[in-house]
Amino acid sequence: MKRFYFLLKVVMTGFLLTGFGSVPGFAYEMGETLHGGSLTGKVKLRGPVPENRTFPIALYEYGVYCKKISDGNGHVLLKEFHVDLEGGLQDVVIAIQDVKRGKPFRYIKNEFVAVNCMFHPYDVADAEQFETHEGTLTHVHPLVMILRNDSPLAVLNRDPIVHNGQVYQPEKGNVILNFPIPVADNRHGGSLHFEEGMKIAQMICGMHEYMQTWGWIVDNPYYAKTGKDGKYMIDRIPPGSYHVTAWHPHMKPVEKEIVIPPQGAVDLDFEFESQEVERPLYETQEQFRIGPGYRPKEDLMGCEGPYCVHRHDH
Repeated sequence: MKRFYFLLKVVMTGFLLTGFGSVPGFAYEMGETLHGGSLTGKVKLRGPVPENRTFPIALYEYGVYCKKISDGNGHVLLKEFHVDLEGGLQDVVIAIQDVKRGKPFRYIKNEFVAVNCMFHPYDVADAEQFETHEGTLTHVHPLVMILRNDSPLAVLNRDPIVHNGQVYQPEKGNVILNFPIPVADNRHGGSLHFEEGMKIAQMICGMHEYMQTWGWIVDNPYYAKTGKDGKYMIDRIPPGSYHVTAWHPHMKPVEKEIVIPPQGAVDLDFEFESQEVERPLYETQEQFRIGPGYRPKEDLMGCEGPYCVHRHDH
């Protein structure tokens, strides 16, 4: 009897080591793409463009150092919907699901800088962080980033104040990474480990709520992010049938099925309804939870420039 259990243990161990005793995980393989096709299209937003989210600077510590991104009246306006005159919606991720083999999957650097109380990809030039419209300087908020799971994430702090990095997995409602971002010449962060099947991430500063950006986790190189005109393009797709997902942080993902023929070009458009925008419950109230007047010594109307918040110390 003892010998029987010993042999059974050896056999089961062999199954586990060879993978027969476990469910194989999805792994993308890079190889030659023969007769690959392409996918192009445009994403539009139907309905009125949602208003910017408003955050009174006085409610947050060291808010005076975030004055460059204020509206000149003591508020940070977070613009999360960039729509052109034809309805083209920017910052929508288009991702083809379950592609197991194809073109090279380039390395994605999950590296960012904290500057002017906003997170920016590390390779974004300073000149691209602001735009001028009718003489008014507007901060370009990097709304969406592309992330890879089981990889490091790091932030370099260029601000003169301390930040705190928190990466959420909204689908589960939990924090998967929490790290300090001190004023330093080196980067700080940690490793990203999302649960299998999770796709959405949010990086936010625990001290400044308006300092936030969203991420979509990819497991293959067949993805794109719409530009200012709402258009996108994905090339060298292996022929076959696929599910394609379009995602914007504040709306439910939209999924469609496509067939990519050999060396074929497929056009696929998506539409989102602005009435379906999802906002946190506390933002539906008409007044702020704490009025800007709770600090009577703070002048929220600015001082010498349009992005100046001045503190009176009496």
